[in-house]
Amino acid sequence: MHRKRNAILKQIGLQIFLLLITASVLFPILWIFSMALDSRNIDKPLELTLIPPGASLAAFKRVLFEPFSQLCKNPQDTSTCMFFGKLLANSLLVALGTSVFAVVLGSSAAYAFSRFKFIGRQAGMLGFIVLLMLPSTATLAPLYVLLSLVKIGGEPLRATLIGLMIAYASGTLPFAIWNLKGYFDTIPKELEEAALIDGCNVTSAFTRVILPLSLPAMAITILFSFMTGWTEFILAWTFLEDPAHFTLAMALRSMQGEYTTPWSDFSAMSILMSIPIILIFYAFQRYIVSGLTLGGVKG
Repeated sequence: MHRKRNAILKQIGLQIFLLLITASVLFPILWIFSMALDSRNIDKPLELTLIPPGASLAAFKRVLFEPFSQLCKNPQDTSTCMFFGKLLANSLLVALGTSVFAVVLGSSAAYAFSRFKFIGRQAGMLGFIVLLMLPSTATLAPLYVLLSLVKIGGEPLRATLIGLMIAYASGTLPFAIWNLKGYFDTIPKELEEAALIDGCNVTSAFTRVILPLSLPAMAITILFSFMTGWTEFILAWTFLEDPAHFTLAMALRSMQGEYTTPWSDFSAMSILMSIPIILIFYAFQRYIVSGLTLGGVKG
């Protein structure tokens, strides 16, 4: 009886602890939704109320259909300002391009590190770990210089969306290679040997056997790469010059003024930006757990 009571008390304590953790996670999300629904759009954070006075979707309407006055070539002409649709297209292009770079280059490099023996193999993997420790801003200056040296149509590569994809991919590649290499190590080499016996070459064995079996690790790589290209704004703010190339993350940053911030619009924009990440997460959720665990088993 005493043991049963202790088990019940322990279970109650655990549930209370989990409820507190859940509340701490949900609190900022509820606050953001509350501010987004507030029609006053005042320049200071509001108190948390589930349904604010005069709740409306006006902030979402402004963000979706009105021009961003902070992102204009000519502030006097709204036709030169950026709208949500164009910013969304730029962000999707950058995020998807970053994911493609990371998956294509990362999977091929990870396969080489996993299956072949060559001089500098261990040093290379150690170098990737060191790169993972560096903050993204540490590479800002060298990337700025290197991408400025290359011209596309008279414009420096740095100031284009392709240049931004390359910059983001350079930051995501170390993680992609390390994660994919660890997952490739868990795939038996006998499967490739059987494919080679059946007439495949090394490339076709890689694309037809290894890659289909590596979907969990690929999903993790795509998710992290997409999130980098979707949410990062420091490199974009430094590299890009033409408002026509600006992204949603830059638009969100531009809303934050030195003295005032329209918090309803800011919150509405934050919610809209989170939707693609949530959709990708749910699309790949069955692969995510196995991709994170198995990818880190072997090194």
